[in-house]
Amino acid sequence: MERLERRIKETNKALAQLREILEQPYSVIVRDATIQRFEYTFEAFWRLLREYLREGEGIISNSPKSCFREALSAGFIGEEQTITCLEMADDRNLTSHAYIEEVAEQIYRKLESHTKLMDDIFNLIKRKFEDQNIENV
Repeated sequence: MERLERRIKETNKALAQLREILEQPYSVIVRDATIQRFEYTFEAFWRLLREYLREGEGIISNSPKSCFREALSAGFIGEEQTITCLEMADDRNLTSHAYIEEVAEQIYRKLESHTKLMDDIFNLIKRKFEDQNIENV
């Protein structure tokens, strides 16, 4: 439970930082910083989901894509969300090529919707965690 709580805090902070920079006016520097924040937010996010699945569902997954597929199998997220999560994982992998202008622009244009998806799933995990803690009191 402590690991899950720590992951919730880390992901919440990362998402807040990503949302903060998404509000900034566009520039190449803001774009690049936003992509950097997306990288670490994505890492925090999928690790949170992995921990939730392990603790809440008894499901073990060791990669982002397997984690998203397992979340679908468990009925935790829907098919459309899963497809978008898999695309988001592909975009995360592309960030190592963000020095290519077209790739950076392509990723940047998707970050607002990726952030919304991560927010939605994060809030679902957080609610389930809080409900579980209330039941254990």
